[in-house]
Amino acid sequence: MLAINRVVKKKRVMVPLFLILLVSSNIMVHALKELPPGLSYEGTVHTTDHVRFLSDLTYMDDNGKLKMEHEIFERINSAITEADKFIVLDMFLFNAYYKQDGDYPKITDTIANALITQKQKHKNLDVWIITDEINITYGSHKTSHLERFEKEGFNVVYTNLEPLRDSNPIYSGFWRIFFQWFGQSGKGWLPNPLAENAPDVTVRACLELLNLKANHRKVFISDKTAIVSSANPHDESGFNSNIAFEMGGTVIGDLLTSEQAALDLSESGRLPALKGVPKTGELNVQVLTEGKIQKHILREIDKSAEGDTIWVGMFYLADRDVIEAMDAAGQRGATVNIILDPNTNAFGTQKAGLPNIPVAAELIERGNDNLHIRWYNTGKEQYHSKLIYFQRDNEDVVIGGSANFTRRNLDDYNLETDVKIWGPSTAPVMQDVGQYFTRLWNNKGGKFTVHYKENQNTLTPIKYIGYWLQNIFQFTTF
Repeated sequence: MLAINRVVKKKRVMVPLFLILLVSSNIMVHALKELPPGLSYEGTVHTTDHVRFLSDLTYMDDNGKLKMEHEIFERINSAITEADKFIVLDMFLFNAYYKQDGDYPKITDTIANALITQKQKHKNLDVWIITDEINITYGSHKTSHLERFEKEGFNVVYTNLEPLRDSNPIYSGFWRIFFQWFGQSGKGWLPNPLAENAPDVTVRACLELLNLKANHRKVFISDKTAIVSSANPHDESGFNSNIAFEMGGTVIGDLLTSEQAALDLSESGRLPALKGVPKTGELNVQVLTEGKIQKHILREIDKSAEGDTIWVGMFYLADRDVIEAMDAAGQRGATVNIILDPNTNAFGTQKAGLPNIPVAAELIERGNDNLHIRWYNTGKEQYHSKLIYFQRDNEDVVIGGSANFTRRNLDDYNLETDVKIWGPSTAPVMQDVGQYFTRLWNNKGGKFTVHYKENQNTLTPIKYIGYWLQNIFQFTTF
């Protein structure tokens, strides 16, 4: 009996210890594993004059009326009609689901119909749709638009996120050991956490959702042009303010190379090749993905000093390296002007203001006289832009695309695509970006932004503690 008790006691110690070691080793392996080939990409520097800045703006005019100036999907729609060899569309969200009926613009239908019409006109048009499994809630259901594409002969690829590093390592370690084996598909019975009019989902799909991995890119490529954006063809995102850059020439080849790396995660074939027509001009253009985006952002911030102005338009600001670098640039004498979404509303649902409200409070409390923050005056939309612009005497630099300034977006976790453009401040694209920021900052023709103090009171000790706990345990939705 005594011997049996000893064995039982030993098992009570050894089994939990074994499970702790198993989960811990799993966490370490998947948080630190090598990136798949082709990710964290830094493209060739291309010279061109063919770069165009596009923006979506939702705002109140001087008479208090809601206004929308939306260019991005209008241009993507027209670019679809120009393609006759191939189209590659890599978009994080591609669905018409929504949480609350808000009479959203029918972006998803419009883009889907344009793609199908163009394919019917050009039977040999090679169409690739690359997207994230969030659109089918990780296998819980189908989505009508993507099913239509498959019937039309499009190549529809749901990105395999398994090879990516775990951005939520503690949770993912448990999930891999105890839950992933059961799969996600099957008839769901839980309300969809992403949208009220989306099909019900399984518990297993919700458990996978909490891994917080994503192909977060927003890229359109054709044989004629390419657009790198912060916008999704997603009805519920239809009111959002966003930015994009359109470009042509040899840079299209680099974007295809970066997309092939995303496609290779799913082992789903080869994209068409296009070298593009070499062009010359006064602008330099470079494709950046994943961690290379952060590398170039920090490089340009660190170069900024007295006389320079840094403009930031951002949905989420939380990356500690970027925060410290911007504060240091202000201390060196650079002017740092930041426009942030208040993170208090998402598609009609109230949010806690994380991460931007505590981050903004931290930056203001440092007392850096050269660093200024304004909030975008959001209503039912979000200020969803991801853009940084460096104004200098001789050469301006702009970096924009899909990447928020957060750990998940900049530290080689999510799939992201940005483009870096630099050249003389007299170049039209630099003039357009500069006018975009001064218009929003100074409320020219509308009430775009409000003073920092208008959201200052929304920061509570609970929110601040919650923000830091999320950072410590890396369990964030941003």
